[in-house]
Amino acid sequence: MGFKSAAFLSSLLALPLTTVAQSSETVLGVYIFHRHGDRTAKATPPANLTDLGYREVYERGQYYRSRYVASDATNPISGLNTDVVRLAQLAVTAPVDNVLQSSAAGFVQGLYPAAGNAASQTLRNGTSVEPPLGGFQIIPINIVSNGGAGSEDNGWLQDASSCANAETSSNNYFNSAQYQSLLKSTQSFYDRLDPVVNGSFSAAQTSFKNAYTIFDLINVAEIHNRTINSSNLLDTPTLFQLRTLADSHEYGLAYNASDDMRAIAGMQLAGEILDYLNSSITSFAKHNNKLGIQFGAYGTFFSFFGLANLTEASPNFFGVPDYASSMVFELVTTADVSKGAPSQDQINVRFLYHNGTSDNKTEPTAFPLFGQKSETVSWPDFVSNMSGISVTTTQEWCTKCGNFTGTCAAFAPSSGSSSSDSGSSSSGGGSHISTAVGGVIGAMVTLGVILGVEALILLLGGLRLVSKSRLAGAGVPNGAGTGAAVKA
Repeated sequence: MGFKSAAFLSSLLALPLTTVAQSSETVLGVYIFHRHGDRTAKATPPANLTDLGYREVYERGQYYRSRYVASDATNPISGLNTDVVRLAQLAVTAPVDNVLQSSAAGFVQGLYPAAGNAASQTLRNGTSVEPPLGGFQIIPINIVSNGGAGSEDNGWLQDASSCANAETSSNNYFNSAQYQSLLKSTQSFYDRLDPVVNGSFSAAQTSFKNAYTIFDLINVAEIHNRTINSSNLLDTPTLFQLRTLADSHEYGLAYNASDDMRAIAGMQLAGEILDYLNSSITSFAKHNNKLGIQFGAYGTFFSFFGLANLTEASPNFFGVPDYASSMVFELVTTADVSKGAPSQDQINVRFLYHNGTSDNKTEPTAFPLFGQKSETVSWPDFVSNMSGISVTTTQEWCTKCGNFTGTCAAFAPSSGSSSSDSGSSSSGGGSHISTAVGGVIGAMVTLGVILGVEALILLLGGLRLVSKSRLAGAGVPNGAGTGAAVKA
């Protein structure tokens, strides 16, 4: 996973591009997972989508319109409305995040532009009513609960996650030999960059521990700032090393083959993809659920890359996806669909990836999923493989995450649960109390006994308690470089 793999990131767009869809194929449904466009830096919250970012996602929406939606689309989705959106055919989701929701809104404007007079209405009295904004089509952006809330304002990958075991798993990366080695070996590199970033990072914070937020700050400046402090230090090799160090750091936080709990975002995405594509098949006759679009953060990309073994298909999947990158899942068949939906064994899934926005006319590139050789996988095999890496129910999420309050309270373990069930959170088994939670409960019981003894002493000794004013607590700054790497 080191620099050698990440170094090939920029070559992805240079790979030979082929038109992967065949003329004999029918596209039954599509699911797109998309990253936001260009934004302001995480180190200067709140992060906002820039005009450039708005343009990027809008143009990607235009591209996918030309591929799947328009009347002359190159790979039209069967039964999908071409000009006036039918909301039952489209599902657009994003977490509660300004950058991601704004990106989703910009994307759908390119996907379904203003309909003009096609949407006008004539009233009973003969009056013709033209829609505002040239027929601007209102497409709702639904909220998806995938732990991405406020993700673009957070410096740490799991900051927005509410999954306790995922946060613990990610924190384990900081104890790994790889992290400790890079933290030590790269310190002189980061020390040299102190004049560039000292307006946002202290000397103690300027290290590999903050590899991504430092890279992100400089990357944003390289795009937008006319002047940069000590810019002479930012030559091409330095910028490249900043990027590859950030790649290594973030992949380590997002996925680990021996501890997949840190990939909870990818597990949820896998479940959402599987559910939507299945609904595309089951609702084929009604022409519903044709195109699912979800906007999310790069950490979810990374988690899914690892879970689906895409890193075996290309070393480029070890690199952070560029702005406006997208993963696409096409549901296709070569069967005759004029008489109804094909059988499941006649349906295949193709995975495609488009990294970045350098050329909005380029086709996404197909890659094999799950370590296979073929660029398509049969629907039954796709279901089997995705089911093995996905979280599909609230109860399963709560159990895996070790969360048993709030929404998860209904799935809290009973008092009679066996202690032998505690421990690993990677299993989707029944509810249980983890070792950490058990320790807290034990401590509370001990505290209760101590307080009871003290109360008895006070009573027998004729003593009483006198209230005193509370001392004001000292505030602790919460920012990059603090001791806790992943906060809920």
